[in-house]
Amino acid sequence: MLTDYHNHLERGTLTLEYLKQFTDAAAEKGIEHFGISEHAYHFYQTADILRNSWVDERRFYDMDDYVKLFEDAWKQGIDVKMSIEMDYTPGKHAEMERFISSYDFDYVIGSIHWVGDFGIDLAEYRDEWDKRDVREVYRQYFDQVVTLAESNLFDIIGHLDLVKIFNYIPAEEEFLLEQYERAANALANSKTCVEISTAGLRKPTQSLYPDKRLLKMCHAKKIPIVLSSDAHIPDHVGADYDQALQLAKEVGYEKVMTFSKGERKEFPLG
Repeated sequence: MLTDYHNHLERGTLTLEYLKQFTDAAAEKGIEHFGISEHAYHFYQTADILRNSWVDERRFYDMDDYVKLFEDAWKQGIDVKMSIEMDYTPGKHAEMERFISSYDFDYVIGSIHWVGDFGIDLAEYRDEWDKRDVREVYRQYFDQVVTLAESNLFDIIGHLDLVKIFNYIPAEEEFLLEQYERAANALANSKTCVEISTAGLRKPTQSLYPDKRLLKMCHAKKIPIVLSSDAHIPDHVGADYDQALQLAKEVGYEKVMTFSKGERKEFPLG
């Protein structure tokens, strides 16, 4: 079984024609469970959750149009899961829960892109890394991983160690492993699965998410996985899945989690 649950339409249009380019690409790659999880900040309905100048300039969708797109797709027999990727926002648990429960998502991804006012993975903010204490950014990032897991709002955590995207990594391995251990412990006590994401191979880090050492900790604590490409264009659907599968199997994973309207099942991997 192959999954690809983390994909975005934001570079195109909320139309069946564009959606079908993604689902056709998934079918060609042998991906049996495929989903779209648009960034929640694009929607007017999330204005009470995450606000800053960068986000507000990119809030241009209405959830009614998003839901209708999937309803139209299902009527035409297009097999696609409806999801959302939500920026986990500390202090906004009630607002996030209210938004998530308002829609019949197949699953929900929670991700961390912001440490305070710092967009850690944005090219516009890259120079900011040189002005900050890398250890402190990592500490604050993994603080959020812990509270994201403890919230139990999300089915999947996206790109678990996205913080490494620009290759700013604490020099002390002991400190880094402590952050990994905190993350794995919190995730093990939640319903949250971890994705093995190939998106990092297309970023400056040139590596999969998460780091193999972190994924080993997740496997040891029996945290389920999904596979994702985080495709923003159809050509990236299922990209580099050979490497994702290799990593999963090297670590010891034999199964992958699937989702459908809140129901989850594990199937043999690959």
